Amino acid sequence: MSGHSKWANIKRTKAKVDEQKGKVFSKVAREIIVAVRKGGPSPEGNFRLRTVIQKAREANMPVDNINRAIQKGAGDLEGASFEELTYEGYGPGGAAVLVEALTENRNRTASEVRYIFSRNGGNLGEAGCVGWMFTRRGLIALTKRDVGVGEDDLLLQALEAGAEDVQQEGDNYEILTAPEQLDSVRQALERAGQKVSAADITLVPQSTVELRGSEAQRMLRLMETLEDHEDVQRVHSNFDIPEDELARLQP
Repeated sequence: MSGHSKWANIKRTKAKVDEQKGKVFSKVAREIIVAVRKGGPSPEGNFRLRTVIQKAREANMPVDNINRAIQKGAGDLEGASFEELTYEGYGPGGAAVLVEALTENRNRTASEVRYIFSRNGGNLGEAGCVGWMFTRRGLIALTKRDVGVGEDDLLLQALEAGAEDVQQEGDNYEILTAPEQLDSVRQALERAGQKVSAADITLVPQSTVELRGSEAQRMLRLMETLEDHEDVQRVHSNFDIPEDELARLQP
């Protein structure tokens, strides 16, 4: 399983712990603020905001928190000014890593991200060094046990809804869409009776790098440490850890 999928599955479990720490709420609030400042406070006319609000609901973020973030983005409440930044580099074994961040202090964040890379067997590179390896896609996850139809029928439902592909990844089906089709495909699947466990815009690698042993272990540590940083919103990679190796590393 490749990095965007493997890490997404690990994060779905990890997010339950992060919720208790308030990390998910804080990061989603930042996304809402930036989405409002970029596209306005109305979800109907702002696809990015609509997607982030759905993510907030999936994380059980209180409605009051969502509304306050929208008000901060609109300028109705005082709020921080966040800058969107992307960091690119390499992890153990030469796997590509792309980090999306929202920060109030670009110098501090750059220094801390560089330190995380160096401490975990990677190195931060120049802008553009790995970005070309990824394609932006909408990603909808369904837990297999919740899908009430066979794989062929699910594929048909997804394609009729406008999806591009359906893949099996561990205990999940992952449905890939064009970014602008994410919302409409999700709604169509829900109307067809499917329970969506997660939906977001992600970066899908064009090729992968297989990792085993210490390289795989260090790669997971790098990803987790980056994700834990308060300014980091998403981390993407093209690593591939075989299922047997992941089972050994993640008992």
